Amino acid sequence: MNMAKHLKIYGLTLVVFFLVDIVWLAFISTKLYEDQIGFLLKDDVNWLAAALFYLLYIAGLVFFVIRPSIEKKSVRYALLAGGFFGLVTYATYDLTNLATLSDWPIFITVVDLLWGTFLNAATAAITVYLVLKRQK
Repeated sequence: MNMAKHLKIYGLTLVVFFLVDIVWLAFISTKLYEDQIGFLLKDDVNWLAAALFYLLYIAGLVFFVIRPSIEKKSVRYALLAGGFFGLVTYATYDLTNLATLSDWPIFITVVDLLWGTFLNAATAAITVYLVLKRQK
């Protein structure tokens, strides 16, 4: 696979991820996080750190899930591997917080693990479906 194709898949994954995640970011998480962990939140977001995280995260999703799913020509594999990737990556953050931060709510951990699993499963499945459909 050439570099241009890799970049197109990366870009598509990034767009799909944000289209799915916008529901969470715009309608659910803001109020939920204010209510549950508002005492930990900064007044101003470090946008550079957030952008770097998302760029790296999408690269990981493409490398570990999307590309293998395309090679296998399997949306089902993308759905399952994407869900597992999301569970593991979100668990890394949330379970570490639960283990190391005072007053980190277990409710947030459970909700984040469910959302991370769904978000990554949906992103991977949609992206792979679109790539495979375009290859036909």
